[in-house]
Amino acid sequence: MNKLINTINSLPRDSRDTLFLLLVITAVVLPQVVHLPLWCSGLVAGVLVWRGSLAWKSQPLPSRWWLVTLLVVAVAATLATHKTILGRDAGVTLLVILLALKTLELRAQRDAFVVFFLGFFCMLSNFLFSQSLLTAFAMLLALMGLLPAFVNAHMPVGKPPLMVAGKIAGKMALLGAPIMVVLFMLFPRLAPLWGMPGGPLQGKSGLSANMQVGTIANLALDDSIAMRIKFEGNPPEGRDVYLRGPVLSNFDGREWLPPFSSSLPSNLKVSGQPFNYEVTLEPSNKPWLFTMDAAPTAPALVGYQLRLTPLLQWLTNRPITELVRYKAQSYTQFRYGPEKQGLSLQDYVNLPPSYNPRTLQLAADIRRDARFAQADAATLTSEVMRRLRTGGYEYTLEPGVYGDNTADEFWFDRKAGFCEHIASAFVVLMRALDVPARIVTGYQGGEFNAVDGYWVVRQSDAHAWAEVWQAGTSNGSKDGGTAGSWVRVDPTSAVAPQRIDTLQRLTAPRGAFGGAIASLWSNTLGGSGFNPLLQLRAVWDAVNNSWNQKILNYSEATQLNILKNLGFSSPSWADLSYVLIVIIVVVSLLGIAWTTWDKRQHDPWLRLLSLVRARLEKTGLASHSSISPRELALITSLHFGESAKPIAAWLIQLEELRYRAQMHNTDIASLKSRLKSIAWPVK
Repeated sequence: MNKLINTINSLPRDSRDTLFLLLVITAVVLPQVVHLPLWCSGLVAGVLVWRGSLAWKSQPLPSRWWLVTLLVVAVAATLATHKTILGRDAGVTLLVILLALKTLELRAQRDAFVVFFLGFFCMLSNFLFSQSLLTAFAMLLALMGLLPAFVNAHMPVGKPPLMVAGKIAGKMALLGAPIMVVLFMLFPRLAPLWGMPGGPLQGKSGLSANMQVGTIANLALDDSIAMRIKFEGNPPEGRDVYLRGPVLSNFDGREWLPPFSSSLPSNLKVSGQPFNYEVTLEPSNKPWLFTMDAAPTAPALVGYQLRLTPLLQWLTNRPITELVRYKAQSYTQFRYGPEKQGLSLQDYVNLPPSYNPRTLQLAADIRRDARFAQADAATLTSEVMRRLRTGGYEYTLEPGVYGDNTADEFWFDRKAGFCEHIASAFVVLMRALDVPARIVTGYQGGEFNAVDGYWVVRQSDAHAWAEVWQAGTSNGSKDGGTAGSWVRVDPTSAVAPQRIDTLQRLTAPRGAFGGAIASLWSNTLGGSGFNPLLQLRAVWDAVNNSWNQKILNYSEATQLNILKNLGFSSPSWADLSYVLIVIIVVVSLLGIAWTTWDKRQHDPWLRLLSLVRARLEKTGLASHSSISPRELALITSLHFGESAKPIAAWLIQLEELRYRAQMHNTDIASLKSRLKSIAWPVK
């Protein structure tokens, strides 16, 4: 390592500075790799390595024909990939390419400045894809690399150490930090000038509007956060947290789809005490919000229009492509749906022909049993749940690939599956028994983070359950009355009660190494009941949540509340602007005053010149601070005549000292000592 450092230090300044700049550019571009086309990442890497090799060997730069050729190829590839050169993705691709190509023509200082500013733009473009805490931290490191490179380019001829430029850049950043905090807090959030633009590719998709048997199992391997929930008062038990998503009723044999029409009234009636909570929802690219059970009142979400479907799902007027936060109120005791069985429920007993013949035969066998010949929906539901509990069925992420007759394979062949396999087979059998049933997808459970008090729901908590229409009952109430209602039934609870009751999640099978590590952990620290890794994850989740709540969701309403605390009765964005302008003016004036004072205090040459000016002013000769010592000597000689020769000669020596290659404190001290012995002129 020391040998490498010595080798780098021995390089010419241009080569050393170029290598440092290329390293900084790599740090700026690296987070973009996951969003760039593969050819773009390869081209940029090749250009940077090429430029680094030229700098290391002190070889001349390539001709402009190379740049033109590479630029034409890059633009053509961008058009082929994105079908345009406009928009976020294409624009960022071209920006990264231009930044890399510009390094091949670093011939003058102005070329370096162009690279710096392209680097700053490229650094900001990272936030178009992600505003996470990790992205912010990575860009902060990139900024602390760009600033020293920028400062170094302004330093005089010679070979100043990069550490000196780094110290100056760090001081600049510290001085600018308070101003940036003030700008962040008070700059008006005016749409569309403020906020990150959303796009069809922004956000991570979780649940889909349909469900093919086996798809939710893929989400179970995704440990990313889907949402965070903050309950007011005591939160519900984890097994009672069902966050409602799309409702699926049309079945083609392999895939469950939403109903073709949901114009029927919901007839929602709630009772009991509601739960009040706040949801911080991650981007999903889907136009729906997740709420617990029945939420009759529209969630409070600024900037969106909401509507409640007859399926008790809240929909937005546009997809969620940004982090949003909304408050909701839900009831766990409710009744909804048709009050009597009729034609409106016929769609929920239909099954595709020629599918699952053995399941249909099983339903016929159950109906032939005298106990169930005239049984109601509640009795038949209990019988099917009993079969799931006692039939040797298994809850697993790897049940194998199901064929066309998914229900038959689950009930008779594989007897294993994930939640969507179980729910789908359950609903098919209930419909075969002529009981209206459908599938509900969403999230169930989660984990409580004791660090910040939020309930964390991950993509791995994605779940599918069933709703069965039963006469004379309701959700959450033992006495349902005479009217019918859709009732939640979770068939997974019969196969794997630990999944619902204790929120135990399935994990992907570990390899030999992962299994050995897990075994070692379990036999050592894991046996004490304390898991540092889980604790670290909880702390990290809390930190990310704080970043989301306080930074990303820092809105105009929060700004106006700050003004209210400052004494404004009804603040507006105009008041924010006035306060911001006043603060900027005051800070600027204070900065100018401090700079002037600091310069005079820390420059002994200026202090000595100021002393002479003050002495001359007392003798009747006032002079402006912009006059040089040589000009002051001339004015003094004209004003005082022969008596001014000693002080005039001293002033000329002071000016000559200023422009020496090196000025030492001993020289200043010598002039200061001579000044004491000079007779001041008189007129």
